Amino acid sequence: MFDENKLYQRIQHDFPLHARPYLSTGEAFDLAEHTVLSLLARDVGSGRISRIGAVFAPNTIGASTVAALNIPVARLERVVERINDDPAISQSHVRDGHRFNLWFVAGARDQVLLDEVLNRIGADVGQRPIDLPLEREYRADLGLPLAPGHGCHGPDALDKPSSLKHPVRPALDEADWRLAAALEVGLPLTPHPYHALARRSGLSLPETLRRLTAWRQSGVIRRFGAILRHRHFGYTHNVMCVWNVPDNRVDSVGVRLAQVPYVTMCFRRPRRLPTWQYNLFAMVHARSEQELATTLARFHAMDDLAHAPSAVLRASHCYKQRGTHYGSVMPEF
Repeated sequence: MFDENKLYQRIQHDFPLHARPYLSTGEAFDLAEHTVLSLLARDVGSGRISRIGAVFAPNTIGASTVAALNIPVARLERVVERINDDPAISQSHVRDGHRFNLWFVAGARDQVLLDEVLNRIGADVGQRPIDLPLEREYRADLGLPLAPGHGCHGPDALDKPSSLKHPVRPALDEADWRLAAALEVGLPLTPHPYHALARRSGLSLPETLRRLTAWRQSGVIRRFGAILRHRHFGYTHNVMCVWNVPDNRVDSVGVRLAQVPYVTMCFRRPRRLPTWQYNLFAMVHARSEQELATTLARFHAMDDLAHAPSAVLRASHCYKQRGTHYGSVMPEF
């Protein structure tokens, strides 16, 4: 019997880079091309899958940051609407557990434009967001394990957190920027999706595939394939845990923290004193309250974290979630 989870496990980070990718994907599972396309169309339409496309390593193209605001409940919906209307915002969540309750991800083509985004938001809502750019990754987005019994460090993880290296920032020409912009909405669900991507980028098909392959091999594209939405696949608990760890120990603690099951991402970000004292972040996605409790207990059992100032911020509502848009607005496929 066909197991669609095995298909999705494969194509989260092993999506083919050649002319008929849905055909070759189907062949590996004895499925016709139209069956694969129908399955993906169903799940993109239902929201289970965000898109088929690229996850770029942070700050290898453009600039991005995590930011937060302290918004009273009475103003929350209005502020969320203002933030989400900005095309530079790719994610926004309300999180309980700290006075900074509205969290969002912003991206732009360069740091100057990103600063302008944050300045506009600050002026419009009457509060400058705390800006928490990435300083170091200890665990990156490796996709969503779908095999029963595996946490977010399943057997198909792409990398070990202790060996995670940030790729060299490439020099991008205008064709690269057009290609990055064309990728933002994901590949179309047609038999020849890279032909459409090439047309949209103003490149030949061979040149489009060459550039994508180079980005993938260098690590500029961290992952290329199906971008699944956690909640739709049973990961209903989305929690951000933060600690204030001494600067001379944060890297060693971060590497160990990244190996705890159900930690999906782990970063060092700057403190913003006096309003934000934390410099170590771990994202946890769990399928049950028990999985979450076990993970939090493992954190507390770590000597370096047991007595560190900390906070647990649970996502109570996701308002927006898509890939970061670095390029200019372009027409749909």
